Amino acid sequence: MNSIALRLLNQQLICPQFDKPEEVVKHMGAMQAQEYRLMRWAVAMRTKKPSSKAFKKAFDSGQIIRMHLMRGTWQLVSAEDYWPLLELCSAKALAVIKGWMSSNKITIPEEEVKRIREILVQTAAEKGSVTKEDFVEALAEKDIYMDDHRLSYHIRYAELSGTLCSGDLLPMKATYALAADKVGNASKRCNTSSADRDEALAMLARKYFQSRQPATLEDFVWWSGLNINDCRRGIEILGDYLYVETHDRASLPRREYYFTDDCRTRGFRKGKYLLIPPYDEYLIGYKSRDIVLSPDYSHKAHNNSGIFQPIIAHDGVICGNWTPFKDELQATFFMGEHETDIQEEWKRYKTYQLK
Repeated sequence: MNSIALRLLNQQLICPQFDKPEEVVKHMGAMQAQEYRLMRWAVAMRTKKPSSKAFKKAFDSGQIIRMHLMRGTWQLVSAEDYWPLLELCSAKALAVIKGWMSSNKITIPEEEVKRIREILVQTAAEKGSVTKEDFVEALAEKDIYMDDHRLSYHIRYAELSGTLCSGDLLPMKATYALAADKVGNASKRCNTSSADRDEALAMLARKYFQSRQPATLEDFVWWSGLNINDCRRGIEILGDYLYVETHDRASLPRREYYFTDDCRTRGFRKGKYLLIPPYDEYLIGYKSRDIVLSPDYSHKAHNNSGIFQPIIAHDGVICGNWTPFKDELQATFFMGEHETDIQEEWKRYKTYQLK
């Protein structure tokens, strides 16, 4: 088994199967979207013909939604999965956010939450797609002033209640819109019955392992932000669709990896370079990243505070860093010897920006 090749194939990083950005997001279930500009490349590079205009079209039409969800961090989800994932993940995400607030000694009374949310909703309803600055102005009109940190918590509360989600895509600034307008009526939200919860758990587990295999239970728990019992339940419901293989490698711990019965296995292209954006699912989708990233160089890809860097992969192995938003390729390598054929991938990245 070539674990690296299987991850590349099933993550759609080589031989992509999809034409449209929204199809990629739906396949992945959720995609980390911390970096507002480069989340677009993370999706587009997994399509057959990467296009920034195609991503914007899908985003503006509400087929791709950006919001705080798993682990309280930014995610991209499809409109189809928005309500089920929100119902499944919001409680844990809200607990994470309240933990951050507590550590920062921030308390927001329920009366304040209700009052501020009414203003946020009114502002979004009037303008359709609003920036945080629009919210600040609307609050100021009512003589309400708060620091950016506190306002951010109010926005996250509104996101996790199914009130706000992403608005239209701007070059640099995030925007917000009413979820009911962008995604659809809240009546589409899942009920809280055990049957509905099981369906959502199974959906999330299926999409995770289908798009990130081979992966472990611990990887799934880390990525989803759910508790281990929920993750085990999702795997259990899938039954024979998943199977387990135990693998030992001299340099890695013994682990049990899950595979799906429709795992992609054909299409590996030797010698392929990838310019991978920061916070990409190729790394952040797993608790253990040593299959593709040597622990000796993990600090080159991310730090202990959760800050991820743009990385270069060669045949799936992380071997260097690159700098986005430049006219010419700026690449540095920390392992292996590399030739100039990385320019092919740089051209693909630059061409995507124009399409």
